[in-house]
Amino acid sequence: MAGIINLQGLVLFSLYLAGIVSAFTVAFVFRTIVWRGKSEPFIMELPSYKLPMPRSVILGVAQRGLMFFRRAGTIILSMMILIWFLSTFPGAPEGAADAAINYSFAGMIGHALEPLLAPIGFNWQIGLALVPGLAAREVAVGALATVYAIGGSALDDASLGATLAGQWPVATALSLLAWYVFAPQCLPTLAVVRRETNSWRWPVLMFVYMMALAYGASFVVYRTALMLGA
Repeated sequence: MAGIINLQGLVLFSLYLAGIVSAFTVAFVFRTIVWRGKSEPFIMELPSYKLPMPRSVILGVAQRGLMFFRRAGTIILSMMILIWFLSTFPGAPEGAADAAINYSFAGMIGHALEPLLAPIGFNWQIGLALVPGLAAREVAVGALATVYAIGGSALDDASLGATLAGQWPVATALSLLAWYVFAPQCLPTLAVVRRETNSWRWPVLMFVYMMALAYGASFVVYRTALMLGA
């Protein structure tokens, strides 16, 4: 766009804008339908803003970094090991013509999900990555790398992004981005909601309506992109 805004920047801005607009829209719907006529359930007073102390900043960064390493060493690593196992076993039978991953447990799961996800442009590899991505969405990237590497893609010679760019149409990439704008953030988030509300009602409702929003948004984005020639 006049050499100022590239496609990546425009897409990233659109994702943020879609998240903000959808958050206000969902809040308005819940306020007018679910909590209509009820008092505000939660009010929080913001503290006064002050210049942060260097010691507090360092401790905060260290704490967040430690939390990430714990998460990477537990959830992410364990999910990657599981994906590798599912993608490797059982091996292909003798005389098999397709890639070995198509005969694995991961291939079976992915191909079972593919008919459900085909209307929004997802292939079986994406469908497989979405499952562990519920634990933490960062896992989806590693899952895609594992699946495509075992499936025979040359990830040693090219980055995952270049590999996906050669195999995915633009409409599929946009659809996947739209999915992650609305899909449930991760299962630990739902667990926190369960703990705070002391009920399974709200976590289940959150999961169902966010999955429905994600599917609907991906469907609209994918079909619109196809009509525009993406």
